[in-house]
Amino acid sequence: MTPKHKGAMAARTVLVTGGTGGIGKATAAGLAVLGARVAITGRDRGRAEAAAAEIRATTGGQVDVFVADLSSQAAVRRLAADVLALLPRIDVLINNVGGYWNTRHLTADGFERTFAVNHLAPFLLTRLLLDRLGESGPARVVTVSSNAHTAGRIDFEDLQGERSYSGERAYSQSKLANVLFSNELARRLKGTSVTANALHPGVVRTSFGAEDPSGVQRVIVPVLRPFLKSPGRGAVTSIQLASGPSLARVSGQYFVNGKPRASSARSYDEGDARRLWEISDELVAGPR
Repeated sequence: MTPKHKGAMAARTVLVTGGTGGIGKATAAGLAVLGARVAITGRDRGRAEAAAAEIRATTGGQVDVFVADLSSQAAVRRLAADVLALLPRIDVLINNVGGYWNTRHLTADGFERTFAVNHLAPFLLTRLLLDRLGESGPARVVTVSSNAHTAGRIDFEDLQGERSYSGERAYSQSKLANVLFSNELARRLKGTSVTANALHPGVVRTSFGAEDPSGVQRVIVPVLRPFLKSPGRGAVTSIQLASGPSLARVSGQYFVNGKPRASSARSYDEGDARRLWEISDELVAGPR
């Protein structure tokens, strides 16, 4: 169960990427209620400030705002520098930002957008903030994946979808990459004071994929919307992984509905996890 009493996260600082709406905003608000100092990121300053003001008004918590387009590696690096300058400690990093694009888009760095935003951005940001997390330990890295990872496979010969692109394949691949990254991070952090876990938030009623939806999303989502989880319910597992006292030493797990569950067979492939880590390291090497 998620801690209910106010003050459970007192004196702790949490950074939530993509915290201006949907699951991210609900996660930030839930942790603010528990007493955490919360920092959120967003692409648009006006929207981010409005979200922060709403969270402050409803929770009475301290909320900091960082503006960054996480599709850009230069922006991720600037974000990390700004975070390190403002936040003396980071107890929890929640890699929540993500997106779906039905057609292939390239970022300013020349990478396929789904792979760049959903995988490379959290990979790079986590690496840049890892020392601060370690200094603040015990600390936690929480990465929001999706049950869609079960349909994913890492196409190492075509990571950027240059030969063949499908929005669904790109998304599933990126969500599998989230779990592989989280598992590999947990292995590399073994014996330290920092844990790493991934989660499936459920199918949540948000504007996810609205920039470039697939035909199925256009037709089916409006019909299913009344039956989907609210953002608040979708945030429960993220909040649990960030704050649950019983999870302080749990690492390398995949959670659904607040409980550890088996992820896909591919997500446990340590060879793929190491290979993805090494390739990702090369793709984010040095300022761009």
